[in-house]
Parts: sequence; structure tokens; C-alpha cells
Amino acid sequence: MAGSAGTPGTPRVLRAMNDRAALDLLLAHGPLSRTRIGKLTGLSKPTASQLLARLEAAGLVLATGTSEGRPGPNAQLYVVNPGAGYAAGLDVTPERILAAVADITGRTVGEYELPTPGRRSGRPVVRQVTDALDGAVKAAGLARDDVRRLVIGTPGAFDPNTGRLRYASHLPGWHSPSLLDELAAALPMPVEYENDVNLVAIAEQRLGAAQGHEDFVLLWNEGGLGAALVLGGRLHRGWTGGAGEVGFLPVPGAPLVRQVTKANSGGYQELAGSQALPELARELGIKDVPTGGPYTEAAATLVERAAALDEGPYRRLLETYATGLATGLASLVSVLDPELVVLSGASLTAGGEPLRALVQAELEELAASRPRLVVGDVHEHPVLRGALESALAATRDEVFDTSR
Repeated sequence: MAGSAGTPGTPRVLRAMNDRAALDLLLAHGPLSRTRIGKLTGLSKPTASQLLARLEAAGLVLATGTSEGRPGPNAQLYVVNPGAGYAAGLDVTPERILAAVADITGRTVGEYELPTPGRRSGRPVVRQVTDALDGAVKAAGLARDDVRRLVIGTPGAFDPNTGRLRYASHLPGWHSPSLLDELAAALPMPVEYENDVNLVAIAEQRLGAAQGHEDFVLLWNEGGLGAALVLGGRLHRGWTGGAGEVGFLPVPGAPLVRQVTKANSGGYQELAGSQALPELARELGIKDVPTGGPYTEAAATLVERAAALDEGPYRRLLETYATGLATGLASLVSVLDPELVVLSGASLTAGGEPLRALVQAELEELAASRPRLVVGDVHEHPVLRGALESALAATRDEVFDTSR
């Protein structure tokens, strides 16, 4: 007697595997005909027809127009039904919460920004989260219950052993030991929490410069200096969730910072973080150092000018910055030996190829292993994009499972 319906190799499981393969192809390639799906999956035309009829009846695919411009009759084209499921992501900083909802194809259908001006805000964190989510849901023309999963990205990380946020003392209101329980009670969908830089790495791995890479480091420099570590294709988070908090790393060229959690800084942050660049520019004799506004904007402006002008004090600024960045990276690559290093965050991407080339050259002198350095490709709200990609992956697993 054949195994039960859930046994690998049975018709139900094989059908489910073929269904998922076809759905993934439709997500990757857009509208496809029955013939094209059959060729890409290796299925016969009758089997591909049965598959598409099954997915259409389940509400997972839609017929959408016909192919044109080829000899013979036009073929019916199929796409994944965008309304088959929705997922949401939140990007949390001390200044604001940015929320978005995406349909199952990955298209953003609603966004909302909620200012959260530090301790001056009277709204509790749970209210901030629900207000931000509801704003994005409303912008998408949906209801909160339509969202199947939510991923929230924050600085630092929630310690899996205690449930408390660590490494982010600058995020007011997020350190209550009961916060995760309160959020779970307030939200109707499963909620996951992830470090913001880890989410940028997910975005780059799914959509950007790290596609096809199983071992890479993403170095982020914006409000803070941090890293994400992807080993064997998986994020490495560490015992307390603090893997990649490299801003605390002691490095040559910076004073030894003690009581780093109280200072919310460390040697690498002081040497090469965004906040160090305006002062470095003044020391090098640059007169028109940007003032006012967030220091991340000033740092990105300086790096962009230095990369464009590439002479005099601006050249020295770029070289000094590159050396500082390579100093910390040398420790990371010496321990991890990654295939690739992705440079991301405004204070890195603003330097483009000139900065990347300088950091690469410095790193090759400071470290024995020599990974390739690239500038990140995901520039528009990369933390939020990573949150959506993470939420969508779990949502697709749930919605596309036709074996049940």
C-alpha cells in the first residue's frame, strides 16, 4: 500500500512541489504561458494544464491576456494573483516608524510614515506600532486582518533568552520586558522582530548585490555602524542577537571605549561612524562642513563631495575614511573569511566606486583573506524592503502550500 497523503513521493506531495515550482517561476519571470511553464518545470503539457487549472481554482493564479508577436495562435498567459496574500514590514528608528504593505508578488501597495520624536511623544510603543501599521493598511485599501504576517526591524536586537531589546539604548520606550507580549496581544497576525542591518542583508541577498552568495558580510553605516553576517546562506544572529554589533569593536586608531552599552558606542563607531566624519573634515581643513540636520545627512554629503572632487582635503578625507573602515573590516574578514562584503547605508553608498576601491585596496593590505567588496544595490528604504521580503517569504510558504 502506498504511503499516506503526507508522505514524500506521494501524488499530493509531488503536486504541491510542482505547484510551488510553477508559482516561484511566475514570481520570478512574470506572465508565462502553459507551454513555457511546462518547459521550465519539465512537466508535460497535460500536467502543466492540470497544474494551472488547479492553481486558478485555488485563487493563486490569474489568466491575464495572451502572448503576441509569435507565429501561430496567441497563448494564454498566467500570473500570480496579487491578492492571494499580503505582508507588512516596519522600519523603526528613534525619529519615525516607516510602515509598508506588499501583496504576495512583492509589490508595495501601501506606505505610511509615523513621526516618533523621542521621549516627547506621548504615545506608547504599542500604539505607535499599530498606528503605523494601520496607516499603511489604510493606504493599501485593506483591513488589518488582511495582513498575514508582520516583520518589525529595529536597531539592536531582541534577546531570544529574555525578550528584551539590547544594543539600542537610543530607542526610547522599546525596552519594557513585557513589550513583545503586549504587541502580540494587540496584533492579529504573527509578528517577527529582526535587527535592521540584518534586514538590509536580506534585501541585498534577495534583490541586490548579494544575490547568489551564501557567505557575505554587509557593513552598514548610517545612524550607527553595524554589520550583518550571512554564513552558509543563513543570518548569524549570535546567542543574544548581538552578532554584527561591530560599532562596539575596539580598533587601532581610536581610544579604548569602556562601558560601551552606556555610551552606546565603541572604537569602530568612533573611528569610522557617520558622526566622526564632520569633525574629521574640519581637522583636514574643509571649510564648508554641513551643519544642522541629522549627522548622517552631513556625513553622506561630505562623502559624496569627496568622491566627486577627489583632490586636496577631500581626497584625504576619503582616504582616511577608507582606512578607518578597512581597519574594522580586517577583523571581521580575518575571523569569518567571507566571499563578499557589501557596503551599505548612506555614509557608504554616497562614496560609490571611489570609496569602494580605496577600502578594497586598504583591506588587501590589512587582512590575509581578500573578499570582493561591492556597493549595495538596494537604496530606497533598504531596512523596510528587507522586512517586507522576510515577511513575504513566510507568507508565500503559507499561502502557496497546496499539499494541505
